[in-house]
Amino acid sequence: MRPRYRWQLRSRSLDLGERTLIMGVVNVTPDSFYDGGSFLSPDKAVDHALRLLDEGADILDIGGESTRPGAHVQGEESCALDANKLRVSAEEELRRVMPVLEAILRSRPAAIISIDTYKSVVAHAATTAGAEIVNDVSAFQWDSKMAAACADLKCGVVLMHTRGKPAQWRKLPHEPNLISLVEHDLANRVHVALERGVERSRIVLDPGLGFGKNFEENYPVLAHLEQLQRLGFPLLAGTSRKSFIGRAISERTGQDVPAVNRLYGSLAAMVVSILHGAHVVRVHDVGPSLEAAAIADKVLSLGP
Repeated sequence: MRPRYRWQLRSRSLDLGERTLIMGVVNVTPDSFYDGGSFLSPDKAVDHALRLLDEGADILDIGGESTRPGAHVQGEESCALDANKLRVSAEEELRRVMPVLEAILRSRPAAIISIDTYKSVVAHAATTAGAEIVNDVSAFQWDSKMAAACADLKCGVVLMHTRGKPAQWRKLPHEPNLISLVEHDLANRVHVALERGVERSRIVLDPGLGFGKNFEENYPVLAHLEQLQRLGFPLLAGTSRKSFIGRAISERTGQDVPAVNRLYGSLAAMVVSILHGAHVVRVHDVGPSLEAAAIADKVLSLGP
């Protein structure tokens, strides 16, 4: 049984639990692992976003910096060597996302937009312009000002679990009980958020599948996702086209399946996440995901 919540956003609220909400991905980046460069042009990004809304997306998640494995992010010690090459500045991120966000809201004023950023400056500008949610992959770890900024902005917040930073992920040691680590770490991040003034009703938690979890490590998290319900917050899961799916469906060919061919595996993983308690799913393929989620929701509606 999936618990129900009311998620308080910046200017409205969403009921979570009766059906799965679909968050469509809008990457305004040159280097995201699946669609990097496809929507770098503001016009193309806006057209893509409107198409996702027409397909049934409940939320659009707009991001201007890739945090794929191997990427360098602001705050890493190595960034000091050549900041322009190794990270995306707040100014560049704003240049990418703001025209897209503003154009979407001009066309669809009722659209619910999430800004995918770990930078407080970007979060402030985006929510001031109309974004309802800040989706921070670092759960307030990579920018010390982000928690207080989100408290002041009174927006919805997604706190995602990650181990280390993207450039370190492939080198992290194996963790034998990863779901318990995720639960412990998210509880800590929630404590920080509440301590800095973020209201409980504004928080959604994301286990961070693929973020600091190598290939097979993601499946115990997916299989035991309901354990995170003990924290008392709604859950968001993002499985869409990630590398652990490509590895799992590689047995037929003996080679990892590229992101472009991971749709069916992504849908399967998404359905598993819903059946184990995810209230929101973050996806690249809204239409197929909407149909698959509807079936999972029917199963959940029958109760335990």
